[in-house]
Amino acid sequence: MSVLYTIGILLYALGVKIAALFGNAKAMQWVKGRNHQLAEPVAQPTDDWIWFHAASLGEFEQGRPVIEALKKECPQYKILLSFFSPSGYEIRKDYPLADEVLYLPSDTPGHAVRWVQRHHFVAAFFIKYEFWFNYMQALKDAGIPLFYISLILKPDSYFFRWYGTWFFRQLKNVTHFFVQDDTTAQLLQSNGLTNVTVCGDTRFDRVAAIAQQVKPFPEVEQFIGGRQCIIAGSTWPPDEKLLVDFYQNMPEEYCLIIAPHDISESHVAQIKALFPDSQLYTELNPDRPPRSLSLRSLRPIEGSKGRLSRILIINTIGILSQLYQYARFVYIGGGFGVNIHNIQEPVTFGCPVVFGPKYKSFKEAVDLVGLEGAYSIENAEALESIFGRLMQDETFYAKASETCRNYLNSQVGATENIIKGFKKALFS
Repeated sequence: MSVLYTIGILLYALGVKIAALFGNAKAMQWVKGRNHQLAEPVAQPTDDWIWFHAASLGEFEQGRPVIEALKKECPQYKILLSFFSPSGYEIRKDYPLADEVLYLPSDTPGHAVRWVQRHHFVAAFFIKYEFWFNYMQALKDAGIPLFYISLILKPDSYFFRWYGTWFFRQLKNVTHFFVQDDTTAQLLQSNGLTNVTVCGDTRFDRVAAIAQQVKPFPEVEQFIGGRQCIIAGSTWPPDEKLLVDFYQNMPEEYCLIIAPHDISESHVAQIKALFPDSQLYTELNPDRPPRSLSLRSLRPIEGSKGRLSRILIINTIGILSQLYQYARFVYIGGGFGVNIHNIQEPVTFGCPVVFGPKYKSFKEAVDLVGLEGAYSIENAEALESIFGRLMQDETFYAKASETCRNYLNSQVGATENIIKGFKKALFS
């Protein structure tokens, strides 16, 4: 089975290379980055290193609190951070707490052995779903402890299917699993793996830290100008079309901020066509108002033809997580596609969250829907209904907001548990 697995990996890599030849930009980054690294000489193992591996940016954010905590408590270790996806590597290749940031080469036995020998690793952390079985075996053979962070599994995972025996057996190469929920722990334990600790999702620690370090955005405050603000974050075209009908009847005392997942010029132009009176974040007045002014004292920015602009499009990256401080409630995109995007960031500010029907892969979304701090909608009519209630029913809104804050407070602390477990495994 290991041979078939490796053949599958090689076929995948070949497919990416073919896509790169036909001009796929992401595939070209994937291939170019890995080819460059494989040509480099193996580093001399003069220092002790800890390896963190993330699929992409979202998984990195889950591992980030652990990296920061380890750097603070165990500064003697250097950090190697690897990514599978260009979307993670390109954004975080200059992450200051990592001593080296690389693409992970394809999961073949040769690459895995070469990688493990590249540095003197004292431990490795794989984040959430990253199961690369040749790397896992190479770490085991080299006697290097492997930990999983924020792992979450479902009963229908391939590990527990009739064809999953070989895959599940590979999990025995893991030193310890730090999992998000009791269901994952029970699935592992009932199949003979007892090296499990339930500690929650480390990303809650990250978003809680963001909320504590939030900074003001005077241009955005000037745009809001004392109005109530709704933020639509990480939106896709189906989400934006839903918002058009709501916007036609949006109360005058409200404004809407749209932060699309895709900020390409073509997509931003599509949003502008849907909302002709919208403003772009990059076009806001650079003359910032004094920070001493309250939101209520600011005058909203005028849009085209002298009318007050009621929609702001965020056409840049890196600020959405902090903009949620200004929201009364939030719409999160992706729920009419593959899956919703991050809801933890708005929840940390006590913002009730609304999203489409594709959300059940995320524990926090399922939990908050059950607790009535988040709401799933199927169509534009349902969106207008829940938006209307969150705008008009103060008791309903206050309860939903308090539910979000209480839920966040109940989830923080995973990082501390992981660090304790890591030290126990390494130093006991």
